[in-house]
Amino acid sequence: MDINLSFERPESGPKSGPITVGWFLASDKGAVLYDAPERVMFRALNKSHAKSATRCPAVIQLESRYFMVKCPFDLNIGFKRDEKGKAQLVNRAGTGSSIRGNKLGEVLTLVSETEWRSPDRPTVQLHLPYCFIADELVYISQISAFAHYRKDPMPGTIFGGRFPLNVWPRPLMWAFEWHEPEKDLVLRRGEPLFYCQFEGEGPDRPVQLVEAERTPELQTYMDQIGGVVNYVNQTFGLFKAAEALRPKTLLKPKQREG
Repeated sequence: MDINLSFERPESGPKSGPITVGWFLASDKGAVLYDAPERVMFRALNKSHAKSATRCPAVIQLESRYFMVKCPFDLNIGFKRDEKGKAQLVNRAGTGSSIRGNKLGEVLTLVSETEWRSPDRPTVQLHLPYCFIADELVYISQISAFAHYRKDPMPGTIFGGRFPLNVWPRPLMWAFEWHEPEKDLVLRRGEPLFYCQFEGEGPDRPVQLVEAERTPELQTYMDQIGGVVNYVNQTFGLFKAAEALRPKTLLKPKQREG
């Protein structure tokens, strides 16, 4: 039995060629801390054997479709309850912490206990300024950094997520469900924090990631859709309304001076 697959791709327009996704920071505050997302690749390893995994086209194809966001902070956090049973985070690094105690709450928060998915699994959120945008239908999936090995496994799992970034550009956060709260949560600056996968029309199209300008039009649109999660339960129901507000073009690649 012969199976033939053919794809028709327009020669011009936004749906031709690679899928272009722009990334930018929602704020310039502390921008030097946040590295650019990187494509996940392990191609510099063993290539001496023709059957090496680093030369396998299927492996290369898979890895090239994930982009890694690195952790911007060094954190060593514990969990405890006070004498009244209230859940609390503990900065295990103490005075040796790279983040001042009065600033820790700005980047890491313990979600209200009533919002935990399981009563014995605390949830924490690391606030990040990373945003992504595209001018065609593109879904972003935020997933764990499964291809990177840690000698000290995390005591829980991350909350993944998937949404259309072309109509819903918003800062990503890293949400963590603490399955073993008796073990510390250790994050190291520069290590992979999570991956992003991008899906557009056409599974054969590669993805190119470019740094985008935070233009006035983009900022206005983000202000129009920002913070609505505090007022409605199902934000996905607002996508049609958001699409009606959206300018036709929001992605403008940033031009770096040479």
